[in-house]
Amino acid sequence: MRQTKRKTLVNRLRKSRLRHQIRSVRRLLEHKDAKGAQDALPATFSLIDRSARWGIIKKNTAARYKSRIQARLKALAAA
Repeated sequence: MRQTKRKTLVNRLRKSRLRHQIRSVRRLLEHKDAKGAQDALPATFSLIDRSARWGIIKKNTAARYKSRIQARLKALAAA
């Protein structure tokens, strides 16, 4: 039971960190800050991949997040 509580707490913190990171990149894309979003991309993708490896999110969910962020950044850079 103690292990479950500890793991639940760690997982909650990791998921929250993931959501905040994705939210910050999306906010940069909304404000049309391509340079800032490009700089935040490696850290975001790394965190998404680690979250998938830890089991916080599923592998396909991680791929979808990365794909959508990359597509929005590419569209912003082209515009």
